[in-house]
Amino acid sequence: MTPMMEQYRAIKEKQKDAILFFRLGDFYEMFFEDAIEASRLLQITLTARNKGEHKAPMCGIPYHAANNYIGKLTRLGKKVAICEQLSDPNLPGIVKRDIVRIITPGTTLDDNILEQKTNNFLLTFTVLEYEASDNGAVGGKSAADCFEIAYADVSTGEFKTTKVESAQKLVTEIRRIAPAEVVLSPSLFESYAVSELRKGDSRIFFFKYSGAETVAENILTDYLQSTQKNSLPHLQKKEPYEVGDFMPLDEATIKNLELTETLRENKLEGSLLWVVDRAITAMGGRLLRHYLTRPLVNAVDITARHDAVAELIENRALLENLREKLSAVLDMERLVARLSLNHGNARDLVGLKNTLLVIPEIKALLGDARADLNSSARGALDTLDELVELISRAIVPEPPLAITEGGMIADGYDNELDELKKISREGKSFIQKLQQDEIEKTGIGNLKVRYNRVFGYYIELSKGNAVRAPERYIRKQTLVNAERFITPELKEYEEKVLGAEEKITALEQRLFAEVRGAVVERITRIQKTAKALALIDVICSFAITALENNYCRPVIKNVGGIRISAGRHPVVEKMNFAARFVPNDLTLEPDGQRLLLITGPNMGGKSTFLRQCALIVLMAQIGSFVPAESAEIGLVDRIFTRVGAQDNLVRGQSTFMVEMQETANILANATEKSLVILDEVGRGTSTYDGMSIAWAITEYLHDKIGCNTLFATHYHELIALADKLPHAANYSVAVKEEIINNGLVATTDGSSESKRAVAGSERGIVFLYKILPGGVDRSYGIEVAKLAGLPKEVVAKAYRILVDLEEGVMENGIKKELNDSTKRVPEEQMPLFHKAARGESGSPEREHQAIRGNAIFEELQQVDINTLTPIEALNKIAELKKKSV
Repeated sequence: MTPMMEQYRAIKEKQKDAILFFRLGDFYEMFFEDAIEASRLLQITLTARNKGEHKAPMCGIPYHAANNYIGKLTRLGKKVAICEQLSDPNLPGIVKRDIVRIITPGTTLDDNILEQKTNNFLLTFTVLEYEASDNGAVGGKSAADCFEIAYADVSTGEFKTTKVESAQKLVTEIRRIAPAEVVLSPSLFESYAVSELRKGDSRIFFFKYSGAETVAENILTDYLQSTQKNSLPHLQKKEPYEVGDFMPLDEATIKNLELTETLRENKLEGSLLWVVDRAITAMGGRLLRHYLTRPLVNAVDITARHDAVAELIENRALLENLREKLSAVLDMERLVARLSLNHGNARDLVGLKNTLLVIPEIKALLGDARADLNSSARGALDTLDELVELISRAIVPEPPLAITEGGMIADGYDNELDELKKISREGKSFIQKLQQDEIEKTGIGNLKVRYNRVFGYYIELSKGNAVRAPERYIRKQTLVNAERFITPELKEYEEKVLGAEEKITALEQRLFAEVRGAVVERITRIQKTAKALALIDVICSFAITALENNYCRPVIKNVGGIRISAGRHPVVEKMNFAARFVPNDLTLEPDGQRLLLITGPNMGGKSTFLRQCALIVLMAQIGSFVPAESAEIGLVDRIFTRVGAQDNLVRGQSTFMVEMQETANILANATEKSLVILDEVGRGTSTYDGMSIAWAITEYLHDKIGCNTLFATHYHELIALADKLPHAANYSVAVKEEIINNGLVATTDGSSESKRAVAGSERGIVFLYKILPGGVDRSYGIEVAKLAGLPKEVVAKAYRILVDLEEGVMENGIKKELNDSTKRVPEEQMPLFHKAARGESGSPEREHQAIRGNAIFEELQQVDINTLTPIEALNKIAELKKKSV
């Protein structure tokens, strides 16, 4: 192997689990197995270095385009080790090279990869070690049941730690944190938590930690320092927190309520975050997302947020002015992180300065703030006047992108630099004057003074004029059409000019580093100011959302039920198809009705009602106002949801298994202060099995747990159960049924069975989306299928099969033969005499036929056959026959 390839092999050995970007001139090259993998993942050409048996697979990318390729690799869960040239390649011998940084999914700083309003967390966890007692446990918990979590965002400096007491709680907390990367000691790679996390979210990437640390926070800092090759001055002091400080949200609840993305398409639009995130700054957006997945459980803290929002709502001018000023605020957290990790440039310094210039104006706007959060945020804002003054003096207003180009440092900041700039300017002027002087002295009009990197400055004469060159010209190079010369005077000024420019570049980089160092020295103050700005932005976001959507301030109580007047679904009412959203009330009382059994048709609004109630509670406890006329919320410790019908092929679980696991989690962890949302539990199995399970679950929630519960179901048999339970009540979705023939002919509103028997030909249903007291024993499934566009013949057949099923004349899909005494009326006569005389209800088609049959039957009863002539009888039969069609 060549010395360079031996160097490559030695460096690659240091980082076997990463794709090595090996700098060769203007390219990053990859060799051997890295080249094969990178060419496949990046879709770039695979070539070879050398030939024959010593052939080495190779591929490469231009160094200036590396970020795009690195981004692709990290998004695919790969590590990339950047190996740079550390010595001058023009010097003799092999260039010194080494890894300067390792980029992973959880440590990237690339703005093209990072989402502005989303943290990019790197996480680790360890098993806590205890001084075990005789029975091997401490406080009833064994070491294997207790875990420490540490996670950080290297792009912002956030660093948090917590402890959990079970593997399931560990999984729940990690899913709420939603890290981009998890780094673990090899012994934990086969743990239950990793197995569950791998099944649940393909967007988390796992890497093994090779060090000897056993403490979570030490593993994290060691891993970050080894990848960043930096002491991480921006990494904040660890911030321990208790999981109990927030309402725990399990994976099912976050997904089912679509808090941060939609359930089906994983999109922001259509989620709760899409509605409530009106934050202007990236820092505010990240904090708001943090609030959304961590509802508070302390009434004092919640009320403090509501007070701050209310103050801005009451002062619309203040709100608008604050939002205007915030629009000039850059992402200070990520900006100073780049600077502290030596990845920032002079534009970052100018951006920081311009952001700091807005701080005094924001402080002035909040000068009369009365709400505690608003006034405390104002007090936390640091104008850092001395830093603003330094950057203003040192850096030009519009510096170049690269710090190697020069032109960053302002005139008047450094005397030595100013002198060098003067020399450079005067030297260049001298060169221009020299050309004019030589033209005059030699009389050669096309004489040129030029420059290239090989020869420096030189005088160029055409072939025809070369013989006229003075003796003082020293021939340097002969070309086809020209001759190049130098003079002692020209070389003297060349040395002066070029020496000055080299010194300018080096001095500018040193001065830039000094200013950057001044920023790093104040990084704690900057981060504190950034947090205050983020808080102000979130409060403004809650306020503007409440104003524009007509939200109310909820009343928060430590104990009590949930009372919502005219509540609305915050997302559904914003969608294009929701032209007129129908509000609904909710009352749940600890000592009164606390379990509502809700029946009614599909598409009638049951699921929307369930979700909106849960979302209103959650919004209230994150500090937001809520979509309702009024709301009184007794603090909820957990929100549990079991909604939707989805299997999980990745986990090898059927729809019914998913239902049962989510329900089991609810029954195991809900308390009397929890809010439980159940939608169609048990439908993933046979009717009787599902109904039995739903029945038992209802009783358990009512009798054993006693929590606030909303249970939507199509098992109408449960209506009788709710009537028997002292703290349960039946509710239903209002539906208007219509038979139309030149107008409305029959109507039922879902809560009564009153009908007008008038002749008609078309039947339909109208969803009223209103939740009313009382249960209904119909699901209107066939009508919904009709609305969905099923062919008419399929709908008609479904009506007939439903009649057969309900009358018990179907067995294993085949009609039974009835004896003569019970034989059914022929199908073609059903519209006249189908169950109408018995007053029984059934499918919509049966009821339609019943209405017509009742009308004809009643008209027949009114006919006096004793006085009817034969002709009148025939006419009457023809009339009735026409009506029966």
